[in-house]
Amino acid sequence: MKNKWIKNGDKVLVISGNDKGKVGEVIARSQDRILIKDVNVRKKHMKARQQGQKSEIVKMERPIHISNVALCNEEGKKIKLKQKQGENKSKDLVFLENGKETVYRTLRKLNK
Repeated sequence: MKNKWIKNGDKVLVISGNDKGKVGEVIARSQDRILIKDVNVRKKHMKARQQGQKSEIVKMERPIHISNVALCNEEGKKIKLKQKQGENKSKDLVFLENGKETVYRTLRKLNK
């Protein structure tokens, strides 16, 4: 799987589709589909089900395929992650920024 490092709370850049170029935060992930805040917004017509309730049009995010997004840094530029062994034998995800390795997230901490 190409984007196996994407998790909830990560910033991602949409690289294809109607919302190409938008940056958002991952809300939810299930298998190969992810839900991104303020991306792929659709309108749904909600019918009044009870008396006194109003019919309305609700805007909601819809999931998109994980292959249509890429992880990005704080400025919204695409990054490529590598797995490296950090200090204290912990596994870290790192990316290159201005020629320096920057830690994106720690995968596993080993206490020994």
